[in-house]
Amino acid sequence: MNWGLDDSQSIYKVPHIRMKKNNIASSVVLYGSLLAFMAFTVYILYINQEVFYTAHDRSEFLYGAPFFHTLMQKPFGLMQYVGAWLTQLFFHPALGAGVLVAIWMFIFLVGTKAFRLQGSASALMLLPVACLLTSIVDLGYWVYLSSIRGYWFSQSVGYLVMLLLLWAARCTPRKWHLAWYLFAFCLYPVLGWFALLFVLCLVVVDKLTWREFIGIVLLIFTASIWHTQLYSDLNFSDVMLAGLPRFATTIDSTERLTIPFWVLVAVSVLLSGRLGDWSFGRLGNLAFSRLVLPVLCTIVGIVFTWSLMFHDKNYIDEMRMVRHASDNNWKEVLSIVEENKKPTCTMVFLKNIALMNEGGQFDRSFKNGNISFPIANPESLHVTLLEIASPLVYYNYGMMNEAIRLSFELATHCGFSPFYLKVLSRCALAKGEEKVEERYTTILHHHPFYRNWQPAPVTAKVNELQHSFPDELSGVENSDSYIVNNISLWYEADSKAASEQALFYAMISCDSNRFWPSLRKYLKMHDGEIFPVHAQEAYILFMDKAPEEKRVMIPVEETVYNRYIKLLDVMAKLVKPGKTLGQVAEEMRGEWGDTYWFYYFFGRQYSNMSDRKANEIQS
Repeated sequence: MNWGLDDSQSIYKVPHIRMKKNNIASSVVLYGSLLAFMAFTVYILYINQEVFYTAHDRSEFLYGAPFFHTLMQKPFGLMQYVGAWLTQLFFHPALGAGVLVAIWMFIFLVGTKAFRLQGSASALMLLPVACLLTSIVDLGYWVYLSSIRGYWFSQSVGYLVMLLLLWAARCTPRKWHLAWYLFAFCLYPVLGWFALLFVLCLVVVDKLTWREFIGIVLLIFTASIWHTQLYSDLNFSDVMLAGLPRFATTIDSTERLTIPFWVLVAVSVLLSGRLGDWSFGRLGNLAFSRLVLPVLCTIVGIVFTWSLMFHDKNYIDEMRMVRHASDNNWKEVLSIVEENKKPTCTMVFLKNIALMNEGGQFDRSFKNGNISFPIANPESLHVTLLEIASPLVYYNYGMMNEAIRLSFELATHCGFSPFYLKVLSRCALAKGEEKVEERYTTILHHHPFYRNWQPAPVTAKVNELQHSFPDELSGVENSDSYIVNNISLWYEADSKAASEQALFYAMISCDSNRFWPSLRKYLKMHDGEIFPVHAQEAYILFMDKAPEEKRVMIPVEETVYNRYIKLLDVMAKLVKPGKTLGQVAEEMRGEWGDTYWFYYFFGRQYSNMSDRKANEIQS
């Protein structure tokens, strides 16, 4: 009898032990998947930390009633206001990223309650988090063009509030759903498109009844009703789906950046329906739900984010250089560009400003390279030096009025962010306008991390350039060629710094009509000083290619002249019919890439070489 009882007990213990082992295995897989996705998220945020600093630097938040009321005049304005305030935390990228991660963790926890996901099915909440993560790392150069206030946090905060409402609504009897639909209608000015998403998620929870039908009607006509009653002064397109990011300017538009938000909608609606119950309830006893689902969700989230993320070395290096240039940290600017083999136009300009301040511009500039390459721009956006760093470039060349005008033009569209306020403050200080400088500085002091900020003292170089020429506004264009052409005409100024820049940019423009008068002024202002190597190279070339009756006769180093003769011999051998300019440039880059001659013959065409493959050199 005892033997039978023990055997019976052992029979019941076997399934219990097996179930316990299965639970342990599923828990290990679930938490392992969550940790893997968390590690991926931390990595993505880490490699984008310079993007986050730039986001704070180019995002507007102004303390006071006017800015608040301006945002509150549009639906979703409160979320944008909260998002704009939180964006300030990106001054320390780790701090801002930490707050974002905390919000996403709350989204994960609240989402499991709102969508009633249990056990391994909770891994499905990684998909909405992946959408929100993707939405802040796929912008690319839109970080300079977008006028959306508080974008970096507003979507995550809005989605979290929506999930809290959905959780509360699903905890109440179904007969109360009509009240929740009406409540969501009233919240549209606050939550914008997330109020509609809340209604849609609540509608699909159960079978359709007359309550859900009313919810669908409200879903369709909410924007129209609010447009006629409260937002009649706005375009209907700004009221419909208010808060859903739209990336468009008068000349650019990108639909790709809205993909994460439409995927977020689809995932939320599916989870509100039967997807969560199906993945765990119906398949709860199968290996798919317990073991495969968490791994699958992690892989999908990682692949989705990685495939849409914008990451380019020059994109990051530009941001780092602008950041250091704003702090007059020219050594760091030079260290960044020296490691870069294909700098952009912005990087070349900032490098030359750094050399102007650190010294050695005529000895080092062409060794580092002055050929600029196109930015990585899959969206074909119209973004140039103008949007990235033009006000800063104008300031450092002493062109204060141009810097002020550009700062106001760009800030009018994108907002008076710390970047523009700092440039305006520095310009006012350079012009001796103390009250104006104090006004901009006071605005910055309301920022939690700029309370003690003061504009850096005006350097002797900037001060000298500022007083070397009449700082007049042309208002014609704001391109890199405009800056080059403008500065190359400074040869009439009686200033040592101005004569250096006039000669340098005459060399950059490859214009002999500007080179010769600039050289005369340079020699006059630098009498008795050593003639720099790159200037010697330009002098030898223009003496050969573009001599004038009143040309200047000056001695040059024999080694430099002999090297030029060797260059001509090499070119004569390499240039053949059917050979492209790019092919010749690549063959000569190793030995001659550090000379002014290489820039003169290849620099102006090389940046567009990918579009000039059919352009053959005439022998």
